[in-house]
Amino acid sequence: MADLLCTELPYHGDGAALFEAVADRPWAVFLDSGCCHPARARYDILAAEPYATVVTRGKMTEVRGGINELSREDPFALLGRHLGIGKQPARGLPFSGGAIGYFGYDLARRFERLPESAADDVRMPEMAVGLYDWAVVVDHHERRGWLVGGRRADTRTRWREFVARFSAPAAERARRPFCITAAPSSNLGPDAYAMAFERALRYIDAGDCYQVNLAQRFSAPFRGDPWLAYQALRIVNPAPHAAYLNTPYGQILSASPERFLKVEGDRVETRPVKGTRARAGHPRLDAGIMHDLQSSEKDRAENLMIVDLLRNDLSKNCAHGSVKVPKLFEIESFATVHHLVSTVTGRLRGDRDALDLLRGCFPGGSITGAPKLRAMQIIEELEPHRRGVYCGAIGYIGQDGGMDTSIVIRTLICAGGKVYFSAGGGIVADSRLADEYQETFDKAAAVLNLMQRSLPGRAGG
Repeated sequence: MADLLCTELPYHGDGAALFEAVADRPWAVFLDSGCCHPARARYDILAAEPYATVVTRGKMTEVRGGINELSREDPFALLGRHLGIGKQPARGLPFSGGAIGYFGYDLARRFERLPESAADDVRMPEMAVGLYDWAVVVDHHERRGWLVGGRRADTRTRWREFVARFSAPAAERARRPFCITAAPSSNLGPDAYAMAFERALRYIDAGDCYQVNLAQRFSAPFRGDPWLAYQALRIVNPAPHAAYLNTPYGQILSASPERFLKVEGDRVETRPVKGTRARAGHPRLDAGIMHDLQSSEKDRAENLMIVDLLRNDLSKNCAHGSVKVPKLFEIESFATVHHLVSTVTGRLRGDRDALDLLRGCFPGGSITGAPKLRAMQIIEELEPHRRGVYCGAIGYIGQDGGMDTSIVIRTLICAGGKVYFSAGGGIVADSRLADEYQETFDKAAAVLNLMQRSLPGRAGG
């Protein structure tokens, strides 16, 4: 395999300005730190023009590029075979080529027995991943940028072209303004949500599970350019694990605050979010809200359930005795909410890699409930529509063995002329209907406000 190429680029502050050059290309991807908190998310990563794509629909996975293949093989195993994870260093950068894309929540149907009662009306693939031989990496801590990659001969031939392309921000193109053309509607209005909530409580009271995540989905018709909508979203709701993916099946606009799984060397980390309060917009009031959240027995118990679930999930692929909880019940604040966040770490076993870990933990326990499989079966019964991309994972798996993925929450899906957005929360035995229903709106506030402002005739629309 050829040595990596690595060329330093001028630092321009915001990876979005560089991504403008490729934003309209199929399979263009932008993993966005939000430029808001280098301690939480330091790097922007952008790429386009994958040399292969791996797409799963139902029981079949199609690989295109180079050797085309249609397979019933486990999607994670198939991706791993085409990716070819090694252990070579990546010049100190988080990504130097490999897989970037999404793993939808319903990919779990490939290895878990789940009922099929919810409607699949969006019909996005369960997995859509590109294999990229080059990427631009922007480091907001060091205030530097690089073009890195070039394992393939065709990439090395075009290297000067790529360096020139990303040495200066691209000129902004004329784009059709984004707007929704009708007010968003929910698939679980107040009465339907209340019925689903009561059924969840009955399952909990019967001992089927301890916690069930229940979400409502908003949708609206739209017109215009989703890339413009994403640029507005990242301003009103900057997030450390944000992303924009321009797939042939639809655009994904994510403002996720939650890391799912990170692998660096053999070190593994997950940071579940469980426990939410709306911000008050005043420092003294916010301080009281944060204290209330951190001292809430209900929220701490809810968070701890998911921490225990994730400790078990990590243990499937981590060295015996290595799984630890170094941080429990920390407060992290975002544009519209405060969250209760814990950190679970471990060391990956020598005979396992990042894809083994991802499969073993998928989907993230913070968006299912506990125990995971039973909670997912109940979710399928309670929610009218399949989750699709929502509550899956977005991120990269590098050829050097590194990985960083987010939980797909606070995310818009633009597909088939409609935009979809979901928000949910964990139901436990002492949950109260009004509080849980309001929490979904607290989490949805930034996106719903953005969507409402984009209605024709509204300010900013």
